[in-house]
Amino acid sequence: MVRNYLKIAWRNIANNKSFSAINILGLALGMACSLLILLWIQNEFRVDAYNANGPQLYNVMERQFFDGKVEAGSGTPGLLPDELKKEFPEIAYAAGISWEQERTFSVGDKLNKEKGRWAGADWFKMYSIPLLAGTAETALNAPTNIAISQKLAQNYFGSPQAAMGKSIRIGNKDDYQVSAVFDIPPTSSVTYDYLLTWKDMLNHNEWLKDWGTSATQTRIQLVVDRNGVMDDPARVEAKIKSLMKKHNPDMAKRGSDIQLFLQPYQEAYLYSNFKNGYQDGGRIEYVRLFGIVAVFILLIACINFMNLATARSVKRAREVGVRKVVGAGRGWLIGQFIGEAMVLTSIALLIALGTVWLLLPTFNSLTDKHITYQFTDATFWAILVGMTLLTGLIAGSYPALFLSSLNPIRVLKGTIRFSSGARFFRQGLVVFQFALSMLLIIGTIIVYRQINFIQTKNLGFDREGMLYVSSEGELETKYDTFKEELLQMPGIQAVTKMDGTPTNGFGSTSNVQWPGKNPKASIQFQFSKVGYDFTKTLNVKVTGRDFSKDFGADSTNYLINETAARRIGYKDPIGKPLTLWGKTGTIVGVLADYHQSSMHTAIEPFIAKLGEGQIIIVRVQPGQTKQALTSLETLARQMNPKFPFRYRFADEAFQTLYRSETLVGTLANYFAFLAIFISCLGLFGLAAFMAEQRTKEIGVRKVLGASVASIIALLSQDFIKLVLVAILISSPVAWYAMRQWLQEYAYKIDLDWWVFALAGLLAIGIALLTISFQSIKAALMNPVTSLRSE
Repeated sequence: MVRNYLKIAWRNIANNKSFSAINILGLALGMACSLLILLWIQNEFRVDAYNANGPQLYNVMERQFFDGKVEAGSGTPGLLPDELKKEFPEIAYAAGISWEQERTFSVGDKLNKEKGRWAGADWFKMYSIPLLAGTAETALNAPTNIAISQKLAQNYFGSPQAAMGKSIRIGNKDDYQVSAVFDIPPTSSVTYDYLLTWKDMLNHNEWLKDWGTSATQTRIQLVVDRNGVMDDPARVEAKIKSLMKKHNPDMAKRGSDIQLFLQPYQEAYLYSNFKNGYQDGGRIEYVRLFGIVAVFILLIACINFMNLATARSVKRAREVGVRKVVGAGRGWLIGQFIGEAMVLTSIALLIALGTVWLLLPTFNSLTDKHITYQFTDATFWAILVGMTLLTGLIAGSYPALFLSSLNPIRVLKGTIRFSSGARFFRQGLVVFQFALSMLLIIGTIIVYRQINFIQTKNLGFDREGMLYVSSEGELETKYDTFKEELLQMPGIQAVTKMDGTPTNGFGSTSNVQWPGKNPKASIQFQFSKVGYDFTKTLNVKVTGRDFSKDFGADSTNYLINETAARRIGYKDPIGKPLTLWGKTGTIVGVLADYHQSSMHTAIEPFIAKLGEGQIIIVRVQPGQTKQALTSLETLARQMNPKFPFRYRFADEAFQTLYRSETLVGTLANYFAFLAIFISCLGLFGLAAFMAEQRTKEIGVRKVLGASVASIIALLSQDFIKLVLVAILISSPVAWYAMRQWLQEYAYKIDLDWWVFALAGLLAIGIALLTISFQSIKAALMNPVTSLRSE
């Protein structure tokens, strides 16, 4: 019997090629989109899950209380890891990890820039990172050791084994010996191509030994006893909570406090956001969002199947009637139609698998992932089987229940009629489809507008025509000469230097004093060391003046921004005293507020002082970018031949602040288009069904003189009503959802009414285009043909 039903199913597919192709296409697109999203979600949950000691690993975080606010951050003092391991026996291992840095490597005649970090000696003991050479105990235990990736070992030495013990010169001044070669898993959230030792970092950065500086991160692994029982993390957290007071006894005097707390390392990637000092979402929000999108798109595809199958129901009704007359039970009929749905779903799955396979390289490039088909993974097969069964059952359920319930006598007499309940159900499915599509359309428009707002908003400085060059080698020691000669070359307008970039790389401190300050007030200030011509290069407005060589005392003077001036309370700050880290100087200029980080956060109080900077900032003459780059490269190679020349435009660096939002916007565009396309397939199916049901009515109207336009309007108005209902339902939902999303930004667009009107007009226009084909076809049909008895 099953074999016979499969033959019938295949025969129906072959005899109704157009109908079957549309059904399979809709299901295949929906399944491909859902499968792609599910593979991405699976990969997101696997990030940092490779560690064998995962449950024992924790990030040590700071909860800072100052200025009436509570903030949480991952930055901790550089001395903290060793102190934790020494003071608390519950901690088996502790290791710090630094910010990412790009340094120049030279081995023989090979010269290149590589990205890496400093890490504590326990790093490889804590994390399950495969070592291709060397041991976890010795990899980072000496100041001159360096662990490198397999890629660097092959590039510089030919193989991991050949790299061991060899020397690498960094920055053309420090020599390190390769002590280990690692192969970092692709699902690691922390990336690097080399690791230098913690001792080396502290030796090169004395300021990191200050307990008031939180510029690195700390990871710990808790002890597990012989029975495999781990120390209670809450108890350990309570013990280390007040450790910072011991090393910062003056905090209470300044009205501030820092408390340490623990975050499970395996949660840190997905739950990275904090609000008022406590965990508040993160990437998990995007995982949930796209999980919902995957379900919705699959539902839309299933609804299409239902509508298209219903549109063909009149042609299948006689078959059902005959089968019931000859003794077929309803259960067998339901099984037959579910079986047909499963056959179509299986074919669609094969097409979806091929589609995803073709799209994966582009998708990986877009999302910066390494997703592949894992045919040996039971979870992968569970996803495929579950998706196929669920899609087949949902898609085939309504047609199977509906067709199997038909009265054989009425069907064979040709008097089949559909109840108002069945009609409302089908219409409800269309409303549901277009409501979901409307949500995606509105969301896409608002995300696009917010990203465009971010990219075009006046940041307070001019990032167009500005680029960054690392200050290293001769460019660092002979910066003044480099700047002087560069300004004489074509295309160069201004040059300065800075600790980081204008939107990244600042330190923060509350150790700022001024006359009249409340001794219990604790205010966090961003700070940076800058060079001469700072305001000219960034094109920042300044009240007073910039630092100048004409004023020898500027080495102890300060620039502050408008927010800092308001927080300090000076009505006229120029010439007023200010003390930073115990060094008193004079405020010589007030910078107009500019955005120092992403627009997720408000502008912070900022202080700038003269000093050495790690980044050289160059402004090019308008319209002379090519000449400026030639000038810059020529002089850099001439003065700094032992370092490769690299630069980065400010616009490019700025875009990295919003990579997640840009990715979400791009994916939302694709998903919205796909949802609309699949929904239109469903609308096409329902239009075909309605035209088929009203064939004789249309014939009568034409005989009585109805015009083609009036018949098209007649057939279209019911569908437009459904789309309008979908708009009314989805608009308030979309308004609430996007309002919540925009709350993450300190600077954001308004939710204007015209966005919802535009989305509604787009939906109506798309619906009209979809319906028009069936409506025109029905309106142009010969009435003699439509009125002829079948």
